[in-house]
Amino acid sequence: MFTGIVQTKLPVFTLDRRDDFATFTFEFPEQLLAGLQCGASVAINGTCLTVRTIDGHKVSFDAIGQTLRVTNLGALIQGSVVNIERAARFGDEIGGHVLSGHIMDQVEVLAVDDSADNRVVWMQRPAHLAMFLLDKGFVALNGCSLTIAQVEDDRFSVHLIPETRDVTTFGDVVAGNKINLEVDAQTQAVVETVRRLLGDGKLLADLTKTLSA
Repeated sequence: MFTGIVQTKLPVFTLDRRDDFATFTFEFPEQLLAGLQCGASVAINGTCLTVRTIDGHKVSFDAIGQTLRVTNLGALIQGSVVNIERAARFGDEIGGHVLSGHIMDQVEVLAVDDSADNRVVWMQRPAHLAMFLLDKGFVALNGCSLTIAQVEDDRFSVHLIPETRDVTTFGDVVAGNKINLEVDAQTQAVVETVRRLLGDGKLLADLTKTLSA
């Protein structure tokens, strides 16, 4: 489980790519190494990966073909910079929202509008996920917990404060970039439950009768 509060951004130190498989190695700072063990979960651009090896400050992760196809990890090269978050622990402050690290799709950045203290990023709103991408709702983008600022039929925007721009890769995002997206699990559960109720007239009638009793 993750919180969507990115702890740092790191470049890919080395990359070993084979058919439908890749091993990424990063040089972790001291503060992220504390208590880290092989087998631990770490979010890389919001994608939950498992620590394979730890050699001093060098930490490696494997990604299989499905992960490389569904997420933007498949486009990484040596030197590419990614967002990093260690798995949450019981008792940690949840400053964002609960994330699984399971990416649902990639969305394209359509436009970036900058001002002195704000950055507005517009992204695709894919039809198959549009019902979960709601005005003022939560969304995870490259592992960052963000609030949707504005929604249009085929696109949505998020506003980034200077802290988010500095700590995450969103300070360097440009139109055309592909961003990993994970919808908010609670929003997904509510929307899908309502859809099932509306799709089943008898079930909806029974629910209405119960609520009015």
